[in-house]
Amino acid sequence: MTKKAKKPWPTKDAMNQIYELNLWGGSEFDFYSGSGSHDPDIINPYLDVLTAFLESHNRTLTVCDLGCGDFNIGKQLTQFTKKYIAADIVENLIERNKQIYQADNLEFHCLDIAKDELPTGDCIILRQVLQHLSNLEITNAVKKLENYKYIILTEHIPLDPFIPNKDIISGQGIRLKQNSGVNLLEAPFNLKVNNETLLNEYTLDNEKGRIVTKLYEVF
Repeated sequence: MTKKAKKPWPTKDAMNQIYELNLWGGSEFDFYSGSGSHDPDIINPYLDVLTAFLESHNRTLTVCDLGCGDFNIGKQLTQFTKKYIAADIVENLIERNKQIYQADNLEFHCLDIAKDELPTGDCIILRQVLQHLSNLEITNAVKKLENYKYIILTEHIPLDPFIPNKDIISGQGIRLKQNSGVNLLEAPFNLKVNNETLLNEYTLDNEKGRIVTKLYEVF
């Protein structure tokens, strides 16, 4: 009897390729999540606002960092949480992170946020992750986000007004070339929240858009 061919896993394959080929830069001997996770001008203001938010909750929050990448960001936030659960779709990246970063309140998981069950927690961090996913995958993920009290979402969006949520094929690219970006509150995602707060906004040089971080209070 002929074996059934395995179904393709395009997002996982795409993300594996990004790190294997260093498409976001860095050394061929290590994992690197791009300048957006390393440029001090971008990450320092971000870390300031997230640290302030976490400290305002007296280190009582269990945080789920979905798409944690090389953990250059997460490693600076773990100490301000009750528990920090970091997840990514790239298995070798997660194994690397486990070896380098260790703390009593830190866990790493390999999972696909569109397909897999998410860890239990209070707060979700999604930093420039959804912008790489198709609308179908985002829709599947959003259904699970409603189980968390807080969502801290960072997206790379155009400078000027844009049509939100144009669909793409998951991978390295984002919606910017289509003058679009992810907005979870708009169709087809229609996330329902009680409150929306702008935490941070950084405008990139050469009209390459802006990186916006918002806090959503779901319930």
